[in-house]
Amino acid sequence: MDISIVIPSFNEENNIRTGALSGMVDYLNQQKYTWEIIVVDDGSTDKTAELAEKFAQNHRNVTVLREPHRGKGGTVIAGMLKANGDIVLFDDMDQATPIDQLEMILPKFKENFDIVIGSRAGREGAPLIRKTMALGFSILRNLVLQLPYKDTQCGFKAFTKKASTEIFKRLQIFNQQQAQSGASVSAGFDLEILYVARKLKLKVAEVPVVWHHKEGTKVNPIKDSWEGFRDLIKVRINALRGMYK
Repeated sequence: MDISIVIPSFNEENNIRTGALSGMVDYLNQQKYTWEIIVVDDGSTDKTAELAEKFAQNHRNVTVLREPHRGKGGTVIAGMLKANGDIVLFDDMDQATPIDQLEMILPKFKENFDIVIGSRAGREGAPLIRKTMALGFSILRNLVLQLPYKDTQCGFKAFTKKASTEIFKRLQIFNQQQAQSGASVSAGFDLEILYVARKLKLKVAEVPVVWHHKEGTKVNPIKDSWEGFRDLIKVRINALRGMYK
């Protein structure tokens, strides 16, 4: 089995300097499967791209893809379409969900699931406002899109290569051409992915994963709540127009 890990990165200099990439590589080197890491730089304004490229020079399984700034959605899409693995995972550079949680994800693919998503039970250490946001968002997404998942927003999702290709080429709201300004977590991105997966009748498993709140998160409670609601409505409108066939 070949595993591709896509790491969207916007101004992640500190996480790289404190060993995020080296920790991932140390773990993956102990596994029996072959792997690659694709760091997708989202037009960072710090030294993220330079540090990642320097790291990649000494690690043949790590590559860096420099992209214009589009926010997490467009950055993940670029990496997912570039990946070569049989299984393609996207994960966050800060390792809020650490790479060793692959142990929870991979067995589900042997059960013929097309997609496996992490679920953050309890959201340990998260501020009250983030927990409140998550609750409100879950109520809205169930009402509007009827997605039957406990946690759609965890940044730890894996796909078979076929499922990845079928989904990411169909995304309408988040695509490789969209420009952004400033940090953007693209709250509606995961919703569009999972809605398209459901329309395609792909098998999705949701499994509990370890997650820790990280200081310095790019989540903006007001901005991201509004954008998440806006994107949720956009997904619904696109669905009514038949744009996800």
